[in-house]
Amino acid sequence: MTIFHLIFATPSLYVIVRWLLPLSLPLWAKGGVAVTLLAASQYHLWSRLSSGSVFAPEFPRAIVILFNWAFGAILLLALLQIVLDLGTLATMVVRREVLGAPDAARYGIAGVAALLGAVGVAGAIRVPPVRDITVAVRDLPPSFDGYRLVQLTDLHISRLFPQRWTRAVVDRTNAAGADLIVVTGDFIDGSVDMRRADVAPLAGLRAPDGVYAIPGNHEYFFDYGGWMRHLAGLGFRMLPNAHRVLARGGDGLVLAGVTDASAPSHGEPGPDLDAALSRRPPGAPVLLLDHQPRNARRAAARGVALQLSGHTHGGMIVGLDRLFRPANGGFVSGRYAVDGMTLYVSNGTGLWPGFALRLGRPPEITRITLRAAPGGG
Repeated sequence: MTIFHLIFATPSLYVIVRWLLPLSLPLWAKGGVAVTLLAASQYHLWSRLSSGSVFAPEFPRAIVILFNWAFGAILLLALLQIVLDLGTLATMVVRREVLGAPDAARYGIAGVAALLGAVGVAGAIRVPPVRDITVAVRDLPPSFDGYRLVQLTDLHISRLFPQRWTRAVVDRTNAAGADLIVVTGDFIDGSVDMRRADVAPLAGLRAPDGVYAIPGNHEYFFDYGGWMRHLAGLGFRMLPNAHRVLARGGDGLVLAGVTDASAPSHGEPGPDLDAALSRRPPGAPVLLLDHQPRNARRAAARGVALQLSGHTHGGMIVGLDRLFRPANGGFVSGRYAVDGMTLYVSNGTGLWPGFALRLGRPPEITRITLRAAPGGG
């Protein structure tokens, strides 16, 4: 855990050494700014002290927002300072003389970082719009042509995304008029007792074919069994390595789900696609809910037609998404064609309150319309 906090202190240390120290400020002022930067960089330590977990800050919402802005601004300032340093170095090579960036340039990038941090946090905590996509599904029965489902994922209900936000998401989801609602994990950050009131509006989700869900990795951080019971009590039909058949007359559509890849490390059954698809009706298209997208090729090999995932938050910041690709099989945001299967990775409805910043990767409530693939393939 000490290494975790040191890693998150790294951007602030770079900012102190490369941005703050060269400024023409009195030593006492530099010392005050340095202490403030280091304190903001340890947001996750303060979160752990407030609740026992780095994943659930238990401060008032305004304080959580302020910490996210400060932490995001520090990271962005570190990145901009790297760009400034590289530009200064290139100029020195061309001119063959020692140069230093002027204070005006340093204050300028600090202002940009602060503004981008504010824009990023505001974009992260808003109630997401409905994003419409259409997916062609091979062998889709005619009775399911035009079938609509809404995907919610990575709600991360917490002090940052409280009851008021949850209720607004539920209202907007119900207004989308879907036949089915699915949640692909990471409902919460916090224990059942901590989040009981905040998750209560989820009981209001309504769709003709029901509301189905799977766990994400964050459910395992906070009493997995307790959360599975509580979510079931709110009306969710959980699909841990299981499936249900959605019927339209004599036609069927298989909705399958798996547990999260992190489950074994918490003493719980890991994802088992074989079990999830066992005894499914032959010939019926399969829609798979898998919180993490990294096993998409395995699902495609098993004949899954559409996989819905989250987990990555879309990479949060354009460009930063490249850092998330290796750990997620190369899948971070949006639609992918994977060996004949469609994979859709949602940017997420909410965001982990430990780093709530979005720039170019907006949150979403995803409404998916199924259409029969031309030629039935």
